[in-house]
Amino acid sequence: MRAEGNAPSAIAMSQDTFMKWSDEVSEMIRRRSEIKQMKPNKLTGGVFNWAARNSVYPLHLGIACCAIEMAAAAAPRFDIERLGVVFWNSPRQCDVLLLNGWISMKLRPVLTRLYEQMPYPKWVICMGECTISGGPWWDSYNIVRGADTFLPVDIYIPGCPPRPEALLDGVLKLQTKIRARKEKVLLPQ
Repeated sequence: MRAEGNAPSAIAMSQDTFMKWSDEVSEMIRRRSEIKQMKPNKLTGGVFNWAARNSVYPLHLGIACCAIEMAAAAAPRFDIERLGVVFWNSPRQCDVLLLNGWISMKLRPVLTRLYEQMPYPKWVICMGECTISGGPWWDSYNIVRGADTFLPVDIYIPGCPPRPEALLDGVLKLQTKIRARKEKVLLPQ
C-alpha cells in the first residue's frame, strides 16, 4: 500500500522506515517555511477556532462548596458535556482554569503555576463570590480578594454558590468569546 509519490503508507511502516520518513517530512516543512513567507490561512484558522470553541477542557479543581455545583453541572440533569466541556486533571491538556471557592495566600502561587503550565490559548473562569471578591472572608488576612488580582479573568459567574445553570451560561459566554477571536493560524504555503 503506497501513499502519494514514493512514500510508504504509515500503516505499513516499520519503526526505522517511519523515523526516516518523518525526518524527511520535517526537513521538507522546514525548507518550505524558509523559502516562502508564512501566510494566514482563513479556513484553517476558522477550523481551529471552531475546535477550540466546541471542546473546552477545564481543569478539574474544586476548592470549596462551589465544587459541588460544578459536579452537579456535569451530572445527567444538566449534562455540561453536551456543550463540549470535559473536566480534565492535568493542566498541560486543559485550556480553561475554572476557579471556585476561596483562594488562600498559600494556594495563590499554586494556581499561578497551574495557569502557567496550561498551553495557549487559555482562559480563566471565576465561579462564586469567594473567588470573585473573597466572599464572607474578604477582610481576612489570608484570603485573596479576587482571582483577578493575580490572573487575567475572562468570565465571572456570581452567586454563593452559583447554580449549575449559571456555570452552563458561563461556558456559553466563553464559547461566544472564543468565536469572536480574530486570531489566524499561520501555516507554510
